Amino acid sequence: MILNYSQPLELSKLTSWIDTALQSALPGFWVLFIELLLVGIALLAAYAVIAIILIYVERKVTAFFQARVGPNRVGKYGIFQTIADVLKILIKEIIQINRVDKFLFFTAPFFMVVASMLTFGVIPFGQGLQAIDFNIGVLYVTAVSSLGIIGVLLAGWSSNNKYSMIGAMRSGAQFVSYELSAGFALMTMVVLSGTMQLGEMVETQRYCWNIFNGHLASLVAFVIYLISGHAETNRGPFDLPEAESELTAGYHTEYSGLQFGFFYLAEYLNMFIIAAIAATVFLGGWMPVQIWGWDAFNQLMWYIPSYVWFFGKVGVLIFFSLWVRWSFPRLRIDQLLNLEWKYLLPINLVNILIMVLIVLSGLTLTDIFGK
Repeated sequence: MILNYSQPLELSKLTSWIDTALQSALPGFWVLFIELLLVGIALLAAYAVIAIILIYVERKVTAFFQARVGPNRVGKYGIFQTIADVLKILIKEIIQINRVDKFLFFTAPFFMVVASMLTFGVIPFGQGLQAIDFNIGVLYVTAVSSLGIIGVLLAGWSSNNKYSMIGAMRSGAQFVSYELSAGFALMTMVVLSGTMQLGEMVETQRYCWNIFNGHLASLVAFVIYLISGHAETNRGPFDLPEAESELTAGYHTEYSGLQFGFFYLAEYLNMFIIAAIAATVFLGGWMPVQIWGWDAFNQLMWYIPSYVWFFGKVGVLIFFSLWVRWSFPRLRIDQLLNLEWKYLLPINLVNILIMVLIVLSGLTLTDIFGK
């Protein structure tokens, strides 16, 4: 039996109040228009704020791993250093490059931002804090997140620079390869949950997160998704597309000013998106820790707002991603592709079959202990 507890500190109360106030004062069309506008503004604000926070956090975590202080001049503990860098990149001159395909050159950064923004809109940040909850949410996330590679390929080809082109081709091969494993890992969890809707997927993990519910198959899918997601974001040790020692800066070598800022921004937001999807699909999303039969404990856990649970889980995964990046040397391109095609993909295919058998035989923890 699933118990529904109230959440006294939940932001969904604010959204309900706004909707009620607008409904009482305006016609239906304008209510919908204003609500969509507010959602868009909120997502854009969250997009920018999360990127700024992640840049600062990575600098501090990197400094910690390398026994340095990190930014410590602009504001207490250098907390305003990233804001100063954002202001600087906004006013920097955009250098005009000769013999580039101008239309594609200027269009490429927007593909990166739009792809991450489209994915950003379906992430359930908390109970009731989701712009839209598609019934094919996992399929949607997989589809729109793939649009970013178009921006990378356009940037490399339109720059008329051999280093940019090599970086773009590397990124294309890397993304297409690891997208398969990431997709299969998510499909393994779809088999376990019985739904592609992210909101329902979180609800099915009320008493048992998916990473435990499917036994070893879930853990294998989780590890493979983290590896594949890390590779898709071109983060070290999978940063072959922008290897400074070989390709200057890879596919965005010729970009400057705000155009380069778009690539930089999208990279950090993609890191957040990968962690957010992993937290939603494998770690219960915004769902607090709940234990069968412990009603008093469960009630207490609900007093922690759902968005705190969500960002806490995402923060742990992001820290793990930074830990990996600054602990391992860069792979060669052949090693990177061998890891995917010879190891991760075959393991993934076998793993999804094992998950099907677990679900059909009723051996999940939810089936054993009762829903």
